[in-house]
Amino acid sequence: PVQILSFLGGVVKVEETDLKPRMGFLYSIHTRNISMFINATREQDSGQYMCSVNVVDDTIRLDKNVGIINLTVLVPPATPTCQLHGSAIVGANVTLSCSSKKGKPSPMYQWQREPPTLQVFFPPAQDRTRGTLKLTNLSLEMSGVYVCRAENQAGSENCSIVLEV
Repeated sequence: PVQILSFLGGVVKVEETDLKPRMGFLYSIHTRNISMFINATREQDSGQYMCSVNVVDDTIRLDKNVGIINLTVLVPPATPTCQLHGSAIVGANVTLSCSSKKGKPSPMYQWQREPPTLQVFFPPAQDRTRGTLKLTNLSLEMSGVYVCRAENQAGSENCSIVLEV
C-alpha cells in the first residue's frame, strides 16, 4: 500500500503521486467526516483504497480502525471499427465484424440494419460478445447500411458499413 493522503498533528499532507493534483479531503477534518475526492478519474485510479483512523492514546485495533473500498473506474467504449469479411456476391456468406479498442467493462455489440429496411439481429447470426454478424445466402435485398453499437455501462459508440450485394 502507498499512503496518498494524511492528517497528522493538524496538518493535511498529500503525497507525491499522480493523484496529488486531483485529490483531497471532501470536508474540513473538524467535521469528523474524512471522505476524500478524486477529480478527473482515470482507469489507472481503479484499485483498493484503505482508510485508517488512529486517535492519539487510543488502542489500535485493525478490525475497527480500518475501512476498505474497491474503486472501479468505468471507461466508455472507443469508436468501434466495422469491417466486412468475405465477398458480397449473391448466394455467398459474409461476416460483419465490429470491435472497440477501449472499454471497461468490455463492450457488448449490437448490429442493426438501417431504414428503409430496419432489421435487428439475434443469435446465432449475431455474437454480441465478439461483435460479429453472419449473413448467409446473400441476396440483392440484403444490401444496405449496417450499424454496430458498442455499449457498456459508461456509454456507447457506433460505426457503420455499407453492404452492396
